Amino acid sequence: MLVDKIKNRESGIILYGITPPKKGTSSEEIEEISSRQIQRLQSLKVDGLILYDIQDEKSRISEERPFPFMETLDSFSYSKEYLYSLPIPKIIYRSVGKYTKSELSQFLVNASSKDYLTVFVGASSKSQAVTLSMNDAYKLKAETNSDLLLGGVTIPERHQSKGDEHIRVFNKIAQGCTFFVSQGVYDVNASKNFLSEYYYYGQEHDIPLVPIVFTLTPCGSLKTLQFMKWLGISIPKWLENELIHSSDILQKSVSFSEQSWLELKSFADEKGIPIGCNIESVAIRKVKVDASIELLRRVSK
Repeated sequence: MLVDKIKNRESGIILYGITPPKKGTSSEEIEEISSRQIQRLQSLKVDGLILYDIQDEKSRISEERPFPFMETLDSFSYSKEYLYSLPIPKIIYRSVGKYTKSELSQFLVNASSKDYLTVFVGASSKSQAVTLSMNDAYKLKAETNSDLLLGGVTIPERHQSKGDEHIRVFNKIAQGCTFFVSQGVYDVNASKNFLSEYYYYGQEHDIPLVPIVFTLTPCGSLKTLQFMKWLGISIPKWLENELIHSSDILQKSVSFSEQSWLELKSFADEKGIPIGCNIESVAIRKVKVDASIELLRRVSK
């Protein structure tokens, strides 16, 4: 059980992340999409399914978004109405700044701690207008559904520039977070730097470490590569060159992601840091989805 693995601070948690269908998708298409997802995931060994809550990040960066922003169906509603037959825990992301107190409260009341977990996501930038702050969301969660396991987001690359990502994580642990999911990882050294600081700070202050789940994202095209960079994913120049000049960018990224996981796992296992892996499949093209499944199978070994 995912909840037990998190509570026991176990290593090796495997998650799969998807984005719900776009708003405006017909009910017939939604049924078809969800059926394919259920069929695909039933045969895989995953501890849980992440359902993302997409927010527009245009306030974070002045550069034009490579792909237009399109709203998706509510991740919790989609899970309840279309993925109920999938017998694995669902981790529902909540970009708390776009919800009112009553809206977030309603979600927390309705989310059974037996079937669901949640991850609170903050604003993409300081200039983004929000209706609810993260501190208010944490307080509301504690008052409304204390049994529901709460996770947070960590961005190892942010440690490169600010040097305090481990402090952010420990502050969120103090607010009730029991696990963390990273942004897509392509810079292994940034992740190892963060893990090192996280480990030694925890030792120094006698704070037990919670699981850090690293996200691996297959890259299927040059435009996707551009979008990943727009999202703030740090990609070393040497790797960017390898991907750009590869005859098969998708397979190249899958192989690199597998090696990244093995390197992070080796580093973490040596110190006893509990880490896991989340394979993202946010694309709709079959070849890209298949690549994410292949990566999941490789990682699961």
